[in-house]
Amino acid sequence: MDTENPSAPPRAQSADGGNPTRPHHHTGGVVHENTRHTTRFVVIGNHLTQHKELSLLAIGLGCHIQSLPTGTLVDIKSLAARFTEGATRIAAALRELETHGYLRRERVRTATGRIITRTISCNQPGHRRRPADTDCAAPPRTAHRPEPRPRKALPAVPRPTRAAVTALQQQATDLLAGLRHRDPRLLLSATDTEHLAPGVVAWLEREVTPTAVRHALTTDLPDAPLRRPAALLTHRLTAQLPPPPPYRTPAAPPPVRHTLRTCETCDRAFRAPETETHCRDCRTEAATAPA
Repeated sequence: MDTENPSAPPRAQSADGGNPTRPHHHTGGVVHENTRHTTRFVVIGNHLTQHKELSLLAIGLGCHIQSLPTGTLVDIKSLAARFTEGATRIAAALRELETHGYLRRERVRTATGRIITRTISCNQPGHRRRPADTDCAAPPRTAHRPEPRPRKALPAVPRPTRAAVTALQQQATDLLAGLRHRDPRLLLSATDTEHLAPGVVAWLEREVTPTAVRHALTTDLPDAPLRRPAALLTHRLTAQLPPPPPYRTPAAPPPVRHTLRTCETCDRAFRAPETETHCRDCRTEAATAPA
C-alpha cells in the first residue's frame, strides 16, 4: 500500500480560489498612484469634488479657491485674468458655489469707514465658524452713530479795506440774506453770511451796485441741488471780482476872479478878489504895526 502524501492538496483549487494577490484583468477605471504630501497641500472634501449638482467648472473653481492663501483676490476680474474661461462662465460658477454654500459674500465696513466686499470660502457648508482673518479689522461697534466728518473750510474771499468794511458791512449782510428770495437754495447760515460779507463789501467798494452784485451771484446757477451754496458764492465772488475803478484826478478849484476895487483905508484903486477890502500896502502896514 502506497504512503499518503500529507502535503498534497486533497482536491484541485479553483482558479479564483481566495488568491488576493492575483491581478484582476479590468480594462477600464482609474488607478491611483498616490504619494503622501508633506508640504503645499490642502484637504478638500469629497462632497465638493464629487458633488452631483455642481458643474465641473464650479467644482474646479471651488477647489482652486480653497487652496488659495488668505487675502487673495477671487473677484470675477481677477479669476478671468488667471484662467482662460471668460468672465461669464466664471461668474456662473461662482453663483453655483454660492447657491450650494461653498461661497458667501458679505459687505463690511473697515476701520477707515470704507465699504468692501468680503468673500468667505466654506470647506464644509452648513458648519459656520468664525471666518479666517482677512487682515480687514471690523470697526468697533458703538451704541451711537459715528460723528460726521467735519466739512472742508471755505476758501478765502476778497478782502476789502477797513474803511469800506465799516461803511458797507450791513449793506453786504442784507444783500446776502436776501439771496434766498431769488433762489431758495441760497439760504445761508449766519456763519456762511459772516464769511461771505467781506467779499461782497470788496465788490461794493469797487463801485459795483448791489443789483449788479446780486445778479452776478444768482445768474446761471446749476439745475442740480446745491450741496454747499456758500462754496459756490465764494467761488463767484473770487473768480468774477471786477477790477478797481480807474483813478480820478481831483477836480481843480474854480479860478479866483479879481476885480478892480477901492481900498477902504487909502482910497486907492487896486485889483483883488471880492473878499479883499484893503490894498496890499494897507494890509502889510496893518500886519507890521506894533500892537
